[in-house]
Amino acid sequence: MSNNILQLLEQHNNWRKNCINLIASENVMSPIAEKIYVSDLMHRYAEGMPYKRYYQGLKYFDKIEDIATEFFKQHFQCDFADLRPISGTLANMAVFSALAKTGDNIITSGIDGGAHISHENPGAAGLLGFKITHFKFDQNYNLDLKDAKFKIKKLKPKFIVLGASVIPFPFPVKELKEICKTTNTKIIYDAAHVLGLICNGFFQNPLEEGADIITSSTHKTFPGPQGGLILGNIDNNLQKKIRNKIFPGVLSNHHLHRIPSLYIALSEMKKFGKDYASQIIKNAKTLAEELYNLEFDVLVKERGFTQSHQVLVNMKNKGGGDFVAKKLEEQNIIVNKNIIQGDKLNIANPSGIRIGVQEMTRFLMKQDEMKQIAEFIKKIIIDNKDIKQEVIEFRSKFQDIGFC
Repeated sequence: MSNNILQLLEQHNNWRKNCINLIASENVMSPIAEKIYVSDLMHRYAEGMPYKRYYQGLKYFDKIEDIATEFFKQHFQCDFADLRPISGTLANMAVFSALAKTGDNIITSGIDGGAHISHENPGAAGLLGFKITHFKFDQNYNLDLKDAKFKIKKLKPKFIVLGASVIPFPFPVKELKEICKTTNTKIIYDAAHVLGLICNGFFQNPLEEGADIITSSTHKTFPGPQGGLILGNIDNNLQKKIRNKIFPGVLSNHHLHRIPSLYIALSEMKKFGKDYASQIIKNAKTLAEELYNLEFDVLVKERGFTQSHQVLVNMKNKGGGDFVAKKLEEQNIIVNKNIIQGDKLNIANPSGIRIGVQEMTRFLMKQDEMKQIAEFIKKIIIDNKDIKQEVIEFRSKFQDIGFC
């Protein structure tokens, strides 16, 4: 049995090296971040806060976590940072439960508006028993400000969630801040997808624009180890409440080996992140434009297709998102099916696919390669050609990880 597992793992590793990965929620760590990810810390526990642990044996790790936490606070210019959540969803769970209780009103974007599942009834927000209302969006992913302000004033929600899982454009944080002040409503910004773009000024900075708290994962446009974090400018009482919701609330041990790699990832972003984020956005725009030129229904042409790493394509007339994603995978191009604005909530076969360019950008692909990828997608989906070997040969030229 163990031989089968090792063989399958080797097959997976080899296959993914031969694939063009366009999953918008994935990335790869640098060789040094990956190397230090594997350490004795993988075996250890650290319940509680640095220097105030419930276990012994952490005199070095306490310093590591303290240094890393201060590094994030300094870089993001905030007075609160917690790196302990082991996923973006658990970061959301901790913050949500610190701000509201069962039966309280909250407002989110809704799945068809791009919300992550943890913002909604099937996920964390629903498990916590909140009354969830949704913002309205038009077909171009513009949030209806008039409707949003009316709902905030009427419902006085404990918090609203901006940021999203589908996030081609910034959210109107500034525009909603004043009304939220009048209702004592906190603004949470889920930056899971765009943290790496925010990191060096290539996307809106939610905290500068008035968000109270950022929740995020650490492995999408921010190319760190898989995990989560919380950032914010909040008072000491709320800081303490969130920390208590993390532990002993939603987790015990926080996978200590992540923290040194997370520090390395931010160090790399400080040095190389501007070039990386700039190239991500250039690549996303180029891919969107080229797909559009090849007669795909790329969404939101009116807003320039995208301002992030994501490209959204309506594949309803090409068999639907599920069909297209599976057909591309057969040819070693990996995307995910996705509900798009105005779609019926058909989870099994939504109309759209969501494309992200951040991982292939880290493998040093640029605009010319995006044009080639668009041509590959056309050959597979429109021309119905078998080009798997062509894709493999193309990918073989991009094996080195950059921006580190």
